[in-house]
Amino acid sequence: MAEFVVAMLWSAVEALLLFTGAKLVPVVSLGRWRSQRWGSDEARVFGAAGALSFRHEGKRVVTNNGLLFVGLLFYALLIPVVFAGWGLVSA
Repeated sequence: MAEFVVAMLWSAVEALLLFTGAKLVPVVSLGRWRSQRWGSDEARVFGAAGALSFRHEGKRVVTNNGLLFVGLLFYALLIPVVFAGWGLVSA
């Protein structure tokens, strides 16, 4: 039962990271890049194995693995900023 709960929690964290990455990529790149479409096999068809991004129809497309990294990087940078705002970390 514990393994099921851990798997469900990790799935929720992964979905949060993917959603965050999907929303950040177009904003940060000013619309020049886009995220991989949900439920599509674009990365499998057009990208190299293990690629974080690839070029398709003139736009850079960030794969799901790339979106995970973007989301993880966002939260890794957000945590120190929040703690510094609360005064818990001295600069």
